[in-house]
Amino acid sequence: MNASKSKILVAMSGGVDSSVAAALLTKQGFAVAGAYMKNFSQESWKGIIHKECPWEQDVKDAKRVCAMLGIPFMSFNFEKEYEKKVIDYFFSEYKAGRTPNPDIMCNKEIKFKIFLDKAKKLGFDYIATGHYVQLKKIKKLRITNYELLKGRDPKKDQSYFLYTLTQKQLKHCLFPVGDYTKKEVRKHAKKFNLANAEKKDSQGICFVGHVNIHDFLKQRIKEKKGKIVDTNGRILGEHKGVWYYTIGQRHGIGLGGGIPYYVLKKNIKKNQLVVTQGKTKDIYQKNLSIKKIHWIGKAPKLPLRCTAKIRYQQSDQRCLLDVLGRGFVVNFIKPQFAVASGQSVVFYKKDVMLGGGIIHNVKFKNQNEK
Repeated sequence: MNASKSKILVAMSGGVDSSVAAALLTKQGFAVAGAYMKNFSQESWKGIIHKECPWEQDVKDAKRVCAMLGIPFMSFNFEKEYEKKVIDYFFSEYKAGRTPNPDIMCNKEIKFKIFLDKAKKLGFDYIATGHYVQLKKIKKLRITNYELLKGRDPKKDQSYFLYTLTQKQLKHCLFPVGDYTKKEVRKHAKKFNLANAEKKDSQGICFVGHVNIHDFLKQRIKEKKGKIVDTNGRILGEHKGVWYYTIGQRHGIGLGGGIPYYVLKKNIKKNQLVVTQGKTKDIYQKNLSIKKIHWIGKAPKLPLRCTAKIRYQQSDQRCLLDVLGRGFVVNFIKPQFAVASGQSVVFYKKDVMLGGGIIHNVKFKNQNEK
């Protein structure tokens, strides 16, 4: 990559990671510009929104960093696209009884699609983000392919959220901080004298933040009282709508005292919430199904022995991936706690992230089990 000719647009969130990404690329001599994406705000939502989604402060921080680095700054408003592609998906999945992952959908539909397309139209060769993930270029017989590897900092690795990316997209992507630990990124921020060097990391989903998920969801999904029952059908209490809960949830069920209860199942038709007291074997699952899978590179031969994660920052779990009918089945060596349909399962070979898919979560016996 020719630093004197390559133009890079950095997705600036106002946080330290994307700011250091811009600083590192600028230092390397690239023609860098920063861009802030306004995806969600009180002005567009007009509903419950947490004060810790301060987009005004974020855009100021991004603009200040660009000024300090001496690079151009621009901003884009993607609120309409974000509501259609991410927020609508979020509500529709919960209403169907599933547990969505809006961060993955935001990466797929906004950052690496709409934003990337915008950058290319403006004449940029690459986009760069502050994701903790490493990109490896592999050349073979004049063909260039790309691998996505875990970020060097195991506590910050974000490869789980990027499994939907394609070779065509990766060709125009850079991840400058993926080779560093968070501690090293903070040191770089201080070295570059960035104003946001000590800024705290954002937590959770911006459009939910620390707002109670029930309060947020009921803006579009009306409350409907139903029964909370145990695995024997014994009525334990009452809930306000099964769609407000997720599999494995412990807090906020409304059943107190003694051994805690966990959400085991959600019966949408009966509006019934099934719980189990304690982490019983019922809430663990060795097998799960996937309707479709997206691979970062060439699809591997199946069956495939690899590792997988069913949630962000989970330790790698050994499994066997195979075909089942028109879909796929994942057989884990060890039973997995609280497998939730709608979430993603992401596959790895050591540090290489292979791809992933949406959990369909149909229980069945392992074909190898007698």
